[in-house]
Amino acid sequence: MSISVIGIGDNVVDKYLHSGVMYPGGNALNFSVYAKLTGVPAAFMGVFGDDEAARHVQDVLHELKIDTTHCRHYAGENGYACIRLKNGDREFVTSNKNGVLREHPLILSQDDLHYISQFNLVHSSINGFLEPELKKIKQNNNIISYDFSGRGTDEYFESVCPWISYGFISGSGLSSDEIKEKIEKIYHYGCRHVIATRGHEGVYYFSANGYLEWHPQYIEPVDTLGAGDAFLTGFMLSILQSGTEEPDNEMVMSAMRVGGQSAAQVLSHYGAFGFGKPYSAC
Repeated sequence: MSISVIGIGDNVVDKYLHSGVMYPGGNALNFSVYAKLTGVPAAFMGVFGDDEAARHVQDVLHELKIDTTHCRHYAGENGYACIRLKNGDREFVTSNKNGVLREHPLILSQDDLHYISQFNLVHSSINGFLEPELKKIKQNNNIISYDFSGRGTDEYFESVCPWISYGFISGSGLSSDEIKEKIEKIYHYGCRHVIATRGHEGVYYFSANGYLEWHPQYIEPVDTLGAGDAFLTGFMLSILQSGTEEPDNEMVMSAMRVGGQSAAQVLSHYGAFGFGKPYSAC
């Protein structure tokens, strides 16, 4: 089945304090790149500043032949995060809260919506400042996947979940009971498929058919940055290629295995997908 996807929302550079190297990243951007690296046509729509970080991210997207024709450009800082690694696990030290994207969130025009309608899947996240536009995108009959990370209030879930087909949450630091409570809350608010990732401890999936669990083989990480984004990309591409928006249990288990393979590849190198470049101090 021929598919194409678009990530809409955040792009950043992740500045590694121990090495003085910055890498392109951001949930929506990572999704687009990981999809493209598997051979799936992918685009990115977001907001760029006019600094060195913005130029580097755009250069990488151009090199990877990811369409950015509907991105916006403003004077100011591109999004960045300063990161410290501890035993391969990322630790966020500081950030500029997505820079120009926070100051100039996307407002979609009719031309944008027509462009977006050609894609089988739209992916965004809680970091994308896209919440007011989700209803418009859903009315295009796009499938929407969305990464809530570990955040969100009841009020937030109530406003966002009705437009989301597949919602992803981080279960890091939560007990099994706490994770299931959060999963069922998001499902109750309208998200039909909810996936909770817990790193090497496993993945929970919940839908009208009940719960499924999958546990990956442990891999010693070089760097965990981007692994969750790689998992959700692999998972969603597998679901799309199954040809149905309402997969059966076998399709879901297969998608979780594909997602796990995608994440495993990311654990073996620094940055979400490489393309490091030296930067001036955080």
